[in-house]
Amino acid sequence: MTNIKDDFYEAVNQDWLETAEIPSDKPATGGFQDIAENIEQLLIKQLNEMSVDESKIPEGKMKEAIAFYRLANDYDKRNSLKSEPIQDLLDRIQAIDSYQDLNQQLASWIKDGLPLPFEFFVDADMKDTQKHALYLAPTALILPDKTYYDSEQGEKLLQVFFDMVVELLNLTGCSQSESETIAEQALAFDRSLVPYVRTAEENADYTKIYNPRDRKTVTTYSDQIDLTQAFDQLFDDTVEQVIITEPEYFENFNTFITDGHLPLLKSWMFALTVVGYARYLSEDFRQAASQYRRALSGIENIPSQEKAAFHLTLNQFDQIIGLYYGKNYFGKKAKQDVEHMVHSMIAIYKDRLKQNDWLGEATKEKAVLKLDNIGINVGYPDKIPAVYHQLVTNKEDSLVANVRNFSKLARLANFKKFKKPVDRNEWEMAASTVNAYYNGSLNIIVFPAAILQAPFYSLEQSASANYGGIGAVIAHEISHAFDNNGAKFDEYGNMNNWWTKEDLASFEKLAQEMIKEFDGLPFAGDTVNGKLTVSENIADAGGLSCALEAAKKEDQNHLEAFFYNWAKIWRTKAKEQYQQLLLAIDVHAPAKLRANIQLQNLDDFFTVFDVKSTDGMYRKPENRVKIW
Repeated sequence: MTNIKDDFYEAVNQDWLETAEIPSDKPATGGFQDIAENIEQLLIKQLNEMSVDESKIPEGKMKEAIAFYRLANDYDKRNSLKSEPIQDLLDRIQAIDSYQDLNQQLASWIKDGLPLPFEFFVDADMKDTQKHALYLAPTALILPDKTYYDSEQGEKLLQVFFDMVVELLNLTGCSQSESETIAEQALAFDRSLVPYVRTAEENADYTKIYNPRDRKTVTTYSDQIDLTQAFDQLFDDTVEQVIITEPEYFENFNTFITDGHLPLLKSWMFALTVVGYARYLSEDFRQAASQYRRALSGIENIPSQEKAAFHLTLNQFDQIIGLYYGKNYFGKKAKQDVEHMVHSMIAIYKDRLKQNDWLGEATKEKAVLKLDNIGINVGYPDKIPAVYHQLVTNKEDSLVANVRNFSKLARLANFKKFKKPVDRNEWEMAASTVNAYYNGSLNIIVFPAAILQAPFYSLEQSASANYGGIGAVIAHEISHAFDNNGAKFDEYGNMNNWWTKEDLASFEKLAQEMIKEFDGLPFAGDTVNGKLTVSENIADAGGLSCALEAAKKEDQNHLEAFFYNWAKIWRTKAKEQYQQLLLAIDVHAPAKLRANIQLQNLDDFFTVFDVKSTDGMYRKPENRVKIW
C-alpha cells in the first residue's frame, strides 16, 4: 500500500484508482468527470420525461430545447435525409471559381458560418473593457497544436483524418477518387497555415492576442479577400480598428491565399463543412465522423444516440438547460454558504497581500483595490443572454436547418455587440458545467451550481474538507487575478501595468520558479511544459495556501481532512492518448501533479503528516515556491 509520505495522491486515492473504470465513450474519469456524468444522466432523464409529458416542461425557453431534443433523437428522420440538409452548402463551395465569386457572398458566408481561413468575433476591448471591440483571428489547425506537425504522432493522426474525410465524402455521393483528392488538398491547405500560427505555449500569454491595427492596415493583409466589404456588411458601426490576435499569420496571408491555393482552399472548406455537420446528420455520418476524435483522445466507443442527442441539444441551449438545473438542484442555503466562503477567501487574500514581504505599498494598494472590485457569481445567473430568447425550434424542419439558424443568430448577436457596452453580469458558462472561471477583462469570478457539490462541497462535509475542495477552487479563481496573465489587468479588467518596476521584477522571478518547478516533469510518456501551465500552477499554489489559511481560522479545523479532500478532488484516470493531448495543449498540469506538487510548497503539509527528508513527498524549504 502506498505511503502518504511518499505519494500523497496515490495513497489517498489508491482504492478508487484500483477500481475506477473509464466509460467507453469518455477519455477520462475522476472528480470532475464523475459529477459531469451524474449531471448528464440526471438531465437526460429529465429531458426524456419532458419529451413524453409536456406538462412537465417549465415555463420559458425549455420548451424550445425539448422540441430540439426530439429532433436530435429522431434518427429515422435524420437517416432518411442523409446529407441532404447540407447539400446547398456543398454546392455553394463547389460553385466558387474565383476569389471574386467568394467576395460577392463573403458577408453571408461569414454569417452562415462556412469555413474560412480567418474568424471575426466581438469581445471586450482588453484596454477599454467598458465597450466591445472587433477581433480577427486565424482559423484552427486540423491537428491540436502546431507542435504536432512533423511528428510521428501527428502523421498518424493526419492519416486518420484523411481516411475519415474520404469516408464522409463518399457518404455525400463523391466518388472515391474525388474524395481522396479533396482530402489531400484539404490537408495541403491546412499544412500551408502551420508556419504562421502560434503554439499553445505562445498563446498561454493571453496578452499577446491584443494587437490593434487600423482598418487600412487590415484590409491590405489580403490581395484576394475583400475585408472592406465584410466590415461594411457585417457591422452596424464603422470599423476603424481591429484587434489582430496573431499578426504574423495575417502579415503572411498572401502566401497561402493565392490563385494557386484556391483549389486547396475550396477542398479544405468542403471537407471541414462535412466534418462540422456530420454529427447532426444520419447515423452513418455520426459514426464515421468520430474516428479522428477517438484516435486523438483514446475513446473506445462514441456516445449512445440518446447521449449524443442530449449533447447536441446542450450545445444550443446550454444556458437555458443550465438555468433549469441551477434553479432545481442548487439550494439557497448552499448558495449563501458558498458566497460566505468566497467573501471569507477574499478577506484572507487581502490580509495576505497586506502582509506580503516582497510587494511595495503602492502595488499592494492596487492589488487590494482589484480585490475590492472583483465580481462574484455563484450558482446560476439572474438572466440568460438575450440571444437565447430568439431560439425557436422549427419542428417541421431538419435538425441541421435548426442548427444552422441558431448558429447564425448567435453570430449576428455577437456582431451586434460591436462598440456596445459590456454586460459584466453575463455568464460565459452554463450553471450545469462542472467548472469555474475568472475573467480577467471583467474582473469577475464565476462558480456554477454543478461544481458546488461533493467532493468539492457539501453541507454534510466538515468545513476543513470543504475548504480543501471548493475553498481551494474559489481561491484558485481569485488567484487568477494575480497570475502571470491576470496581474496585467487592473481593477476594471483593463490591460494596464499597475506594478512598480521592482515589484514586477520580483513577481516574474517567482513565476520563473514556478515554471522551473513543473517544467520537464515526466508524465504519460512525455513531459510537462512549465511555461504552458504556469498561470494555472500559480493559481493552484495561491488557491491552496489561501484555502488552508481559511480552514485554520475555523473553530473546529481538521487539517488532515483538508489535505485529503484536496487530493480527492484531483483523482483522475485517463487514456494515455488523452493525457498526451492535454500535455501538448492544456494550460493545466496533470491532475496528479497538481495535487502532489502544490502540497510540497506548503510548510503545514510537512508538519501535519510528519514528512521527513527521507520521504518521497519531501521538498527542501528553500525549494518550496511561495507566491501568494
